[in-house]
Amino acid sequence: MKSVIAAIVVVAAGLVVANMLGTAAAEAPTTGATGPSGVAARTVGVQGVATVPLPQSANATTANGVYRQAMANAIADGQSKAEFLASKVGVTLGAAQSVAEGGGSIECKDGESEYVRYEGEQPDFGRVESRPVFAGAAAPVAPVAPPGLQKKPKRSKHKRKKPKAKSAVVADVTCALSTQVALVYSIG
Repeated sequence: MKSVIAAIVVVAAGLVVANMLGTAAAEAPTTGATGPSGVAARTVGVQGVATVPLPQSANATTANGVYRQAMANAIADGQSKAEFLASKVGVTLGAAQSVAEGGGSIECKDGESEYVRYEGEQPDFGRVESRPVFAGAAAPVAPVAPPGLQKKPKRSKHKRKKPKAKSAVVADVTCALSTQVALVYSIG
């Protein structure tokens, strides 16, 4: 009986030691995240931002061109920020390690600083709108009351307003497309 207990203790101790060695090997530096000297690669990450004017009724080609110009301006802004940060900590800025598109938005205002609807086509902001997806089943339908229990619509006692004629040109409408780009640069 004593020899069985001693064997169990020896096996348990062996497993503990093997587990510790396995953990130490897993925590050793890897070559993927380090430089050639085995030292972790140093980077600086920044957000470049830019805003560019956009015609209120832009077509898709114009909107995409303006969006691409805004992304180029955002990259230049990000590089400027990264160079500033690198100089402040006494290192040199290396090559870009990663670039990520951050999407964008369009805002229009009239001459009185009131928000106005953008009437043009949307550029390819690179993001998918989040809409519920119902895979393999129909979308849920609102319940309908039985015919005898349905409420009748109330009639308004107010006179309906006649729609005002739209002016041919809305004066002083300015639209701006804003975007951002995430950048990571190596530093040395």
